[in-house]
Amino acid sequence: MSGKSALTVYVREHCHLCHEMVAAIEALQPVYAFDLEVIDVDEDMALEQRYGNLVPVLTANGEEICHYHLDLAALDAYFGKIR
Repeated sequence: MSGKSALTVYVREHCHLCHEMVAAIEALQPVYAFDLEVIDVDEDMALEQRYGNLVPVLTANGEEICHYHLDLAALDAYFGKIR
């Protein structure tokens, strides 16, 4: 990864909220300049147990920023405190 901030979104393949969150986050990459990793929780039992009922879940540096829907205020607050 580059020197940019890194976000991770935990998803499921057949989850419309997941697809919506990923699209919304990708649209913000030019604004916030971050790398994005998308991880399917169903490919890892520990992740499925941790995030299964919350997906999509947006995290960074082990901190949950939001789940179910993209919370722009929470994302802005996260970038405000790391920059």
